Amino acid sequence: MTIASPSPKLRVELANGVARLLIDNGSKRNAFDLEMWRALPPLFTAMDAAPEARVVVICGAPGLPFCSGADISEFSTVRATSEGGRAYEQANVDAFEAISACSKPTIAAIAGFCMGGGMGIASACDLRVAQEEAVFAIPAGRLGVGYPPSAMRFVVAAVGPQRAMELFFTARRLSAKEALEIGYLARLFEQESFEGGVDDLAATIAANAPLTLRAAKAAIRAAALLPNAPTLEACEAYAQACFDSADYMEGRAAFLEKRAPKFTGE
Repeated sequence: MTIASPSPKLRVELANGVARLLIDNGSKRNAFDLEMWRALPPLFTAMDAAPEARVVVICGAPGLPFCSGADISEFSTVRATSEGGRAYEQANVDAFEAISACSKPTIAAIAGFCMGGGMGIASACDLRVAQEEAVFAIPAGRLGVGYPPSAMRFVVAAVGPQRAMELFFTARRLSAKEALEIGYLARLFEQESFEGGVDDLAATIAANAPLTLRAAKAAIRAAALLPNAPTLEACEAYAQACFDSADYMEGRAAFLEKRAPKFTGE
């Protein structure tokens, strides 16, 4: 199955249960322009609906950083007025919401720069892993940009209110090691093992029972009061669906037979 992209600067590769959303805007160091922001919601809708995709990885295309933020050249055009700025900000929020609302596990695989809106994208993901040379920052304070609560909540959920204030107030850069220490990252990889580490993590997740992953993600988001958390009733329904599934029977059989389970998501 192929998933068409509304933007040539974003593309999806789907194989072995893993959907990879590659950011490919090399001339701008993977900065996001308005077209790219608007392309994210339909892409995530398509990946979420694809039964072949069990986990989604967002990363830079080979040789490119994760995301250096919003395309600054658009500040004097599409963001030149307060009205244009609000419309642009809404496109940002819609993109973050689409990532957060995906029912499947999402991983931000970060190499190089993860700045501004790039941190927003990563913060909307379930897991964030990085290459040890990655750098993080939200330089809004040096650009005069304002973030509404609908966008800010993803960063706050990822690092907590005090750390979010410190990052925004200072606009300083964070090393990957510090990002790991404050809990923003789940794992840190050495440069030479980064791609393989991401592949192994995604493959491990993709091999597990899809209905269980959906139920676990929903319950964790609800318990932690994270953005787009499902209702408790929805969480209960997702958990019940696991016990009513063929995968539950397969999991028990594989355990008793001492073999690896083969889950179908049914």
